[in-house]
Amino acid sequence: MAIPKLRQMREKVLKELEHIPDWPKPQKDLRMGYWFFRMHSLGKKAKIRKNAKEVLEDCIADLKKKGGVYYKKGSDYEFLYDKEFFKKEEN
Repeated sequence: MAIPKLRQMREKVLKELEHIPDWPKPQKDLRMGYWFFRMHSLGKKAKIRKNAKEVLEDCIADLKKKGGVYYKKGSDYEFLYDKEFFKKEEN
């Protein structure tokens, strides 16, 4: 698998972020984490390649464990995202 250039990585992640709403506020934590972890998963220094769905699931698990700026640890908030899109990205 070829390693994408930075511009291509940013475009890809921005398109994926269109499928994660930015409101209400806890969604902002998810989007920030997703940007960071997804860019890292696509980069040349990534130790393990992960698809979009895996990165999203890792971000949600991390937020539930540690909390975020808006998402409070232990909250019962259910994160929103386009399940169909990320199901396709699983492959």
